[in-house]
Amino acid sequence: YSRASISVAIRGQIMELSEGLDLQRLRESTRGCQPDRIFLNSAGSSLPPRPVVDAHVEYLREEELQGGALVATDQKAALEAFYPAVAALLGCSEAEVAFAESATRAFTLVLNSIRFFPGERIVTSASDYGSNFVGYIQAHKRWGAEIIVVPDDQSGQIDLDLLRTEVAHPRTRLVSIGHAPTGGGLIQPAEAVGKLAREFNVLYLLDACQTVGQMEVNVEKLQCDMLTASGRKFLRGPRGTGFLYIRGSCMNVLEPQLLDQTGAKLVSESDFELRSGARCFEQFEYSFGGKVGLAVAINYALGLGISNIAKRVKALSVRLRTGLVELDGVEVTDFGMNLSAIVTFCMPGKSAQAVREDLLDRGIEVSVSAADGGSCTWFQRRGLAAVVRASPHYFNTEEEIDRCVECIHEISKA
Repeated sequence: YSRASISVAIRGQIMELSEGLDLQRLRESTRGCQPDRIFLNSAGSSLPPRPVVDAHVEYLREEELQGGALVATDQKAALEAFYPAVAALLGCSEAEVAFAESATRAFTLVLNSIRFFPGERIVTSASDYGSNFVGYIQAHKRWGAEIIVVPDDQSGQIDLDLLRTEVAHPRTRLVSIGHAPTGGGLIQPAEAVGKLAREFNVLYLLDACQTVGQMEVNVEKLQCDMLTASGRKFLRGPRGTGFLYIRGSCMNVLEPQLLDQTGAKLVSESDFELRSGARCFEQFEYSFGGKVGLAVAINYALGLGISNIAKRVKALSVRLRTGLVELDGVEVTDFGMNLSAIVTFCMPGKSAQAVREDLLDRGIEVSVSAADGGSCTWFQRRGLAAVVRASPHYFNTEEEIDRCVECIHEISKA
């Protein structure tokens, strides 16, 4: 990672931070923003804003007083608000959206709905999340699908020339990539991948759990057929929430596997009718309060403006990398032509977990991304066991970023 390139990239961005967002108001609306604590783990599970928590808790309070069935009826409008919110966020129709309990749950539901024939190919990237690879391997064992892992290019992103060759193969059925890996700052060229998939008429599944909420994610621009995302990360929604998107024209090639009478209508003792649209992937029981909270979180982000959020998180993450790359004894492990708000690093001779604990002792919360808990294939190919992961969001201050760099410098010298 070039020190000179980071220094150039940061200039001209920090001054934009306060133009579109009222930082003081945002921090006052976030109970977790405390003077003695610096939170830098939005890629794991972010601090939800006050309106999100209040909506979620109030729904649970109503269930406490009235029981879940009556509240679900009374709060139908709040529950249904989820669909137009996601549609506005992704640039799609409400009929193409479904609620899920997590990004991984959504991804599993979608992947398992694709019927592979022996020898058909799943083309993916080395940086894909470990749970996604589990799904690919299951498809291989169950259906005989072949898994093709496209190497990275010299910049660190998926090699688009090699990808073209693999997508053009007549047996390729699915291209599936993670928009941004859990263990590094890379943003994959998802739009370019979408163009290739469309050119060769191949299904395209995008795992956007780490990008939705920190940057624009528009399904028409990306040309993805299916997309999955999480509520608890950069969208700042409740845990146990997520969603999936299915392009309407792709519904007829999918076969949802886990159906109940919400996703399908029983018409006789031997037949059922599949519900139209993406909601056929939903089931009767889920976190009703979480769904309400996620709708509030999405509308909260839309109200701030995704472009404003993207500018701020970009500037804060560049500021953090700029500081870290100047430190002796610290190795920034982010690669790629386009980088996200996930900043990763390591200290040779000191474990990532030990660095995390030292930072926590100083009031700074970061996380550890390890090969056995994230992008295993990618970590192995890069020769890494684990990295420290810091992920600022728009409610963080420049002073917090600078304090984090200072503390990391102290730890590296100890």
